[in-house]
Amino acid sequence: MTKKIIRSIVLAGLVLIFNSCGNKKTEAVESGIKESFLENVKTAKVAISNQESELILTGKVDYDPEKIISYMPLISGIIDRTYFSLGDKVRKGQPLIDIRSTELSALQSEKASLEAEEKVSERELKAAQAMFDDKMLSEIELLEAKRNLKQIQAAISKIKADMEVYGTDKGNGMFTVHAPMSGFIVSKKALPGSAFSPDSDPAFSIADLTTVYAIVNVYASDLRFVSEGMEVEITTLSYPDETFNGKINSLSQVFDPEEKVLKARIVMNNSDLKLKPEMSVLVRLKDKSQDSVMAIPSDALIFDDNRYFVVVEDGADGFVIKEVTLQGHNGKISYIATGLSEGENVVVKNQLLVFAGLRGE
Repeated sequence: MTKKIIRSIVLAGLVLIFNSCGNKKTEAVESGIKESFLENVKTAKVAISNQESELILTGKVDYDPEKIISYMPLISGIIDRTYFSLGDKVRKGQPLIDIRSTELSALQSEKASLEAEEKVSERELKAAQAMFDDKMLSEIELLEAKRNLKQIQAAISKIKADMEVYGTDKGNGMFTVHAPMSGFIVSKKALPGSAFSPDSDPAFSIADLTTVYAIVNVYASDLRFVSEGMEVEITTLSYPDETFNGKINSLSQVFDPEEKVLKARIVMNNSDLKLKPEMSVLVRLKDKSQDSVMAIPSDALIFDDNRYFVVVEDGADGFVIKEVTLQGHNGKISYIATGLSEGENVVVKNQLLVFAGLRGE
């Protein structure tokens, strides 16, 4: 049985049902619509609204570049031990790597030599002070002794500062590198026994993930709909029932040469750590136009013969069909350019049956 025959049988049955009732409203009799059926017809008022358009873009979660630190080796050496694994949460000051280096060993030796000189200079100054008190030493000679001690102490302070750049001195050419910030280990190249040098990759990277970026791809065809400051809704495959809110903080003015897109950046609060770097996201943008148009529920629209129609309540008891020009959609709302007036009631439930009855199909 063809769809056309089935449709004819269904519509014919509806007309028989509609005509079987004795107590009918005037327009209901003329259109073949049963009064009891009309009780189940629902309508909604046509309202004037600013049109909102929705655009869906793709993107991914990325680190906040201001909240990630990568440890670059400053000298050559061997990694003796690591105290962390990829993905670990670490706190600032926590030991991460023990390293052994001949360069650091040389600094340790120089420091030890200076500290020995410091002790000798302190004794000499003490003796010079006693001789000065006994009028056996001139003030110039005393000042010379003080100057020598200060020079040695300044050299020790400098070498200590230099060594602190590399880590904490453990002696015997060994230093410990500590976490420069609290966060999560997001990359690890350091392995016990491996060599490193200033030309090596970062030994590790720590990121604070309480704030992340959503980097969105904006194609040239969508550029006119995207601007800085727009409110957005973000969804992920990992949390399909949850929506994250944000706004576009910046929009690049240069197209990515490989992907041929502009990159929009959304700064996201991630205190619950649900958003992970490299996670794919869908970004919904809503652009509210300043132009006022007629808005109706999308359920009221009837598409027939490549045109759009709605069923409108006509007075207290009747309905009429009106052709409309569609201006756009936004989810469950449709915007009408022509064909309707504010305050009219459009049918949003059983409108197809009423439409068929009015058309005499």
